[in-house]
Amino acid sequence: MIRWIKNIRWKRIFLSILWLSCLGGLIFLMGFISVKSNSLVCSDLHIVIPGEQSFVIREDIDQLLMKEHGEILGKTLATLPIHEIEGDLQAIPFIEEARVNVDMNGVMTINIKQREATLRVINVRGEDFYIDENAIKFPLSKHYAPNVLVANGNIVEEFGSNADSIQTSLLTDIFRTAEFIQADSLWDDQIEQLYVNANGAIEMVPRVGDQQIILGNADSLQTKFNKLLLFYKHIAPTVGWDVYKAVDLSFANQLVCTKKENLLNNSIN
Repeated sequence: MIRWIKNIRWKRIFLSILWLSCLGGLIFLMGFISVKSNSLVCSDLHIVIPGEQSFVIREDIDQLLMKEHGEILGKTLATLPIHEIEGDLQAIPFIEEARVNVDMNGVMTINIKQREATLRVINVRGEDFYIDENAIKFPLSKHYAPNVLVANGNIVEEFGSNADSIQTSLLTDIFRTAEFIQADSLWDDQIEQLYVNANGAIEMVPRVGDQQIILGNADSLQTKFNKLLLFYKHIAPTVGWDVYKAVDLSFANQLVCTKKENLLNNSIN
């Protein structure tokens, strides 16, 4: 009997009892916190919208919350539909993501991530809208107009509905071109507008110089912009900035410049 008692692994039994006690305490504590949190009342509302300029402002959020959920302050946390609030906020076309959190002091914090415009589009119907960095369309805002490239001309794609993606290859090419320009400080400073001509080719409107710059499509963008840089660094300074009326980058391995005077083409391989 004594020998059997000595063989009992008392340390393991003690650790098991301790573990079970801790688990039970944790379950009790979680239940207590859950009951307490459900009875807590929302005491304050913080809305965080990063950035100096905003497509959406605090008043827009307050109005939506009041319309869809009534007065938030004073409600118990158990009655606050957190996921529904997040969904309602993300239905605002200017908001990419919304996260709602409530702390143990009853303070609700709403973190807003706004869409970032890459391009502004004006189509042939006169519809005016933005495209964000994820190629999602969204409308203009009465609060803020970012300084981004504008694309117009023979663009037939319509705005559609909020959070609609790009549908046509032409607008995809325009978007890819805008991304390329935006990523390079030199071209971001030099190119101020994209235009689609009657042939469906993309043209670029420069800030410096009055040449018609024909890009064509968004294929081989790096090569095409290298050719444009060649024109700006070596050709225009040598022969004069007013000699050429057009610079065509759309031909493979060629830079085609059209003179103003006699409209003769100079092709540079």
